[in-house]
Amino acid sequence: MSTFKKLFQQTFIYGLATVLPRMLNVLLIPLYTHVLPKAEYGEVSIIFAYFVFFNVILAYGMETAFFRFYNKMKNSKEVLSTSGWSLVTTSLVFFAAAFLVQDFIAEMVNIPVKYIQLVIWILFLDALVIIPFTWLRAAEKPMRFAVIKIINVCINLGLNIFFLLFLEDLALENSVFQSIYVPDFEISYIFISNLVASSVTLLMMLPFYFKIDFRFNSKLWKAMMSYAFPVLIAGLAFSINEVFDRIMLDYLLPQNIARDEIGAYAACYKLALFMTLFATAFRLGIEPFFFSHAEAKNAQETYAIITKYFVVFGSFILVAVIVFIDILKELLIQNSTYWEAMHIVPLILLANLFLGIYHNLSVWYKITDRTRFGGYISVVGALFTLVLNIILIPYISYTGSAIATLVAYGVMMLLSYFYGRKYYPIPYNLKKIGGYLVLSVLFSVFSFYVFRGNYFVGISLLIVFLGTVYVSERKQLIKILQS
Repeated sequence: MSTFKKLFQQTFIYGLATVLPRMLNVLLIPLYTHVLPKAEYGEVSIIFAYFVFFNVILAYGMETAFFRFYNKMKNSKEVLSTSGWSLVTTSLVFFAAAFLVQDFIAEMVNIPVKYIQLVIWILFLDALVIIPFTWLRAAEKPMRFAVIKIINVCINLGLNIFFLLFLEDLALENSVFQSIYVPDFEISYIFISNLVASSVTLLMMLPFYFKIDFRFNSKLWKAMMSYAFPVLIAGLAFSINEVFDRIMLDYLLPQNIARDEIGAYAACYKLALFMTLFATAFRLGIEPFFFSHAEAKNAQETYAIITKYFVVFGSFILVAVIVFIDILKELLIQNSTYWEAMHIVPLILLANLFLGIYHNLSVWYKITDRTRFGGYISVVGALFTLVLNIILIPYISYTGSAIATLVAYGVMMLLSYFYGRKYYPIPYNLKKIGGYLVLSVLFSVFSFYVFRGNYFVGISLLIVFLGTVYVSERKQLIKILQS
């Protein structure tokens, strides 16, 4: 099998393993918003935000360091054992420490201790499979990687549906189910579902631990930690941009309304997932090409074309989601009490388009080995997120969080572009890219604020956008197809 074909197949499988679980998790949105009141969904959203942070902390960049040293060193088994036992040790320390201070944590974050206990278990189990999953990728076992990831999501999804939709009725008819049914236990059932899925995943990964030696190279570990630390900082910064707004809303809004506001915001935020899924799938599919094509004669021109067409597709998705937003909200958020936050959807959609463009622009620091700039830019974005949330939330609640997200990702996009011009100039067609962005934003504004619900106008705007793209890109598309 050729190297390129092998690379394409593995990229497709890893992309499927990342995107398909997210698509399956879409089904949890109508389930949670149907079963849970806004305040309880807000509580779940806050806990999941903490999940993101602690997952980054418990991995502390070791996944990336493993890849770097596993391919760099002759004795790959030593890298395997050192990184594996490092994660096991730190996970056990976290587990013990977290249970010792569980009551303090519960009081500090204003979340019942029964949920904290489940969260600690899930974080612990998830941390133990970080290196096994990384080893599967390094050992070029993409199918096994994908199957285990998808099984995890299917178990989680299936148990959520069972516990939240069917268990109560089954308990009325069968004494076996009565023993596991507890009234008003919905949030616990959500995390129990996660816990079971994580436990099964660890069981499937246990053979990995029989492959590693009982060796720990302290010198190698220090070198790996030195490499991993900047990755940890960048990961924390990215987490702040992604989810910290929920936590700040919880602290900055009055207690009597905070969880309700967060519930509505988090649910409507999910409507931007179409943009997120597109951007993730595109990045996973194209990123290996960026590296494999780096030495080609026309690499910069090719990167410019790829980014332009990312903007074309992303802009189309922006307009399409806005045009059909009221249909989507009824499919995914069937409880109308959540709809009060619908006005943030255009902002979050555009923010995620900016984030996708940023990832495309980031090719310059990845192929020139200046990855520290990715950390710098993420930190700047995080600072914008924190400052704007602190300033805006007391006055305009979650609308301020949406604006902060848009500004943070917009700044990251612009910083990456301007630094890229200095270190690795790429001839982006700014006139066309800017034109498509401006046109899609204008059409989205008209569709959402002026002609909302008028599908004749909305679909006409979509057709006009596609027609504009066709007229502008016809010659280049024909050339690409014929090449």
